[in-house]
Amino acid sequence: MIGRLALILVSVAVGLGLLELGCRLVRGPASLLDWSNIVLAERRATRSVTDSRMIHDAELGFVGRPGYASRGTNNDSKGYRVAPAQEGMTRADKPILVVGDSYAQGDEVEDDETWAALVQPLVQRRLINAGVSGYGLDQAVLRAERSAADERPAAIVLIFIAEDLRRSEMKRVWGAEKPYFELHDGGLALRNVPVAQPPDPASTLDTWQTLLGWSVLIDTILRHKGWQYEWSIDHARAMPRGAGEMLACPLIDRLAGLGLPTLVVAAYDPYVWKDAEYAKDQRRLSRVVLACADRAGLASLDLFPAMDSAVETFGPAAIFRSSHPGPAGHRIAAEQIAATLARLHIPPR
Repeated sequence: MIGRLALILVSVAVGLGLLELGCRLVRGPASLLDWSNIVLAERRATRSVTDSRMIHDAELGFVGRPGYASRGTNNDSKGYRVAPAQEGMTRADKPILVVGDSYAQGDEVEDDETWAALVQPLVQRRLINAGVSGYGLDQAVLRAERSAADERPAAIVLIFIAEDLRRSEMKRVWGAEKPYFELHDGGLALRNVPVAQPPDPASTLDTWQTLLGWSVLIDTILRHKGWQYEWSIDHARAMPRGAGEMLACPLIDRLAGLGLPTLVVAAYDPYVWKDAEYAKDQRRLSRVVLACADRAGLASLDLFPAMDSAVETFGPAAIFRSSHPGPAGHRIAAEQIAATLARLHIPPR
C-alpha cells in the first residue's frame, strides 16, 4: 500500500510538473527561466501604476495626483480629470460635479473623449470630473461630499458599475488602503479612518500565494475560470460577500443628504456582453442601486439599453476597449446623460 501510494504521488507530481512546463512553453520560452512569484510581480506592477496616477489620502484612501500629465490622461491642479472645453459650451457659475470610478473618470480614452467632456456642450455647463479609478460606491459618496463642499456645484452625476458594490466590502483595493462603512444601529459607521499608507506588496501575500504564486499552471487555470482576479489582485476584505448590496441604499441616502439635484447612472463593463450569467448578476445589482436612487428621490439612468443596442449593431469591439468604453461608448453615454439631465431639468435653470 505504501508503495502504491508513493507511485500515485510521484505520478501526480510528474503530471503536474509536465503541465507546469507546458503552460510555461505556451507563454513563451522566457517563462522557463523566470520562476519568480507571479502574484507579487502583479501586485508590484499595480502599485507602480497606482502610485504614478494617485496620491494617498487619509479620508478617501487615494485620489488623483494633482498635475498628473500624460499623452491622453491629465489631471488639473486639484487632481480632477481634465475635461477640455468643447465648442458651443458656455461657462456657468456653478458646474456639475461628476463622481464615481474609472467609468466616471474615463479610463482608456483621452481627455476630450470622456463622456464628461462630451456632455459639456450638450448641457452648456462645465463639468468637474472628480471620478477616481478603482473607487467603490462608498468612496464615490465620500468624494461627492468633499468635492461638493469645495466646488459648490449646481448638481451631481454619480456613475457606477455593479463591481463598485463589491469594492465597498473591502478595506484595501489595488494595494491601497481605503475607508469602508458598516451598518450600525440602523445607520452607517465609517471605519478604517484615518486611512493608512499602502503596505509593502510583499507583506500582503498569504501562505498559499507565497508557496504557489510562482506557478504558471495555477495562474492559467485561475485566469481561465475567472478566479485570477481574487487570487492576484491585492484586495483585503472587511465584510462578507454580499454586504455591499446591503450598503447600497444607505450610501445613496447619504448622497441624497447633500440636498443637490443628482443623477445616478448605471454603466456596464464589456464582460456583460461575454458572459450571460455574469450579465444577469451585474444587471440585478445595478437595478438595486438605481432603485435606491429612486427611493431617495434622486434621478436615475440605466445605460444598458443604449449600450446593448450599440453592441448588437456594431459589435463590442466598436464600443469597448479592453475593460472600459472606447470613444464610441463614451459618446453614447454622453448623449444619454445629457438628454436625461435636460429632460429632468438638472440642474434647474
